[in-house]
Amino acid sequence: MPDELEPTWLTPAAHRQLEAELARLTTEGRRHMEERLAEARSHGDIRENADYEAAKQEQGLMEARIRRIQHVLKTAEVRSAESIEVVEVGSLVTVREDGEENEYLVATPENRVPGHHLASPSSPLGRALLGARPGERVDYEAPGGIFSIEVLAVRPFEG
Repeated sequence: MPDELEPTWLTPAAHRQLEAELARLTTEGRRHMEERLAEARSHGDIRENADYEAAKQEQGLMEARIRRIQHVLKTAEVRSAESIEVVEVGSLVTVREDGEENEYLVATPENRVPGHHLASPSSPLGRALLGARPGERVDYEAPGGIFSIEVLAVRPFEG
């Protein structure tokens, strides 16, 4: 888990989605878990009840997700990227790598958007992109070796 004092950058849309997920999990999700546990308990001895064990495990995972979302929301820095001149957290960056063009959203995993590649600011690619400008070439080292990409365009993510 990230450092307690380290903020998690969120787009306004990601912040709304996490708030909605938290509300759903703490209401409908918990009600569903209570019903599932009650049903599993009705099957007899809970010491030898696979349904009950599975329900308890699912409940534990749900409560862990609730705690994670609460932490992220508590430490969130909600804002939009603004620059079209330099890559910052929240930028959509068009790059050319190995002759192919790709677009990355430079943001933490909580901001994942279907249809966009994600470059976390803490990943080798994300770190290399931060501060880069269109027309620049940046190199980064990843487990597969050293890679070089050209930054073609930068724009704020509108999510």
